[in-house]
Amino acid sequence: MVYRTRTYIAADWTGDKDAIDQLYKWNNGYWSLSFTNAHDLMQSYDSSLNCSIKSSLKSRMDASKMFVLIVGDSTNNVTSGGCQYCSSYNSWTRRCARGYSVDYRSYIKYECDKAIEAGIKIVVLYNSTTVSRSKCPEAIRYMGTHVAMVCRKDGKLYWDYNAVKKSLE
Repeated sequence: MVYRTRTYIAADWTGDKDAIDQLYKWNNGYWSLSFTNAHDLMQSYDSSLNCSIKSSLKSRMDASKMFVLIVGDSTNNVTSGGCQYCSSYNSWTRRCARGYSVDYRSYIKYECDKAIEAGIKIVVLYNSTTVSRSKCPEAIRYMGTHVAMVCRKDGKLYWDYNAVKKSLE
């Protein structure tokens, strides 16, 4: 029996680092947002093969009860993780030189597909004041709870802690 106790966070870690950092900030300190990060289980390294990183991501997903995707302007266009960008991919034969199966999905699209397969709760947080589903990967575009992480008050932008907390409950 698999015990799912963790929260899996996926995002464009370059473009949406501010939103990711804010989520972690709310998870620490005096904020009452509380989750156990699935990425604390094991580390992948940038030098790892895309297929071994995806295997590691699947192991983390298998321990998760909730999938949180942070969506920004570039999330749906991120290509990192596709085999075609791996040094072991032979574009002439369209095969992996190491004998692994070929998967053209980005890490983000792979993670979305695995969350659906796992049947776990899906929460999509937009690094924006609005929910723009066209920026969300198609696999989960109309699944789960979609919430904006930012709100506008008195002409200023603020992180919307209450909306995020409610979506994660």
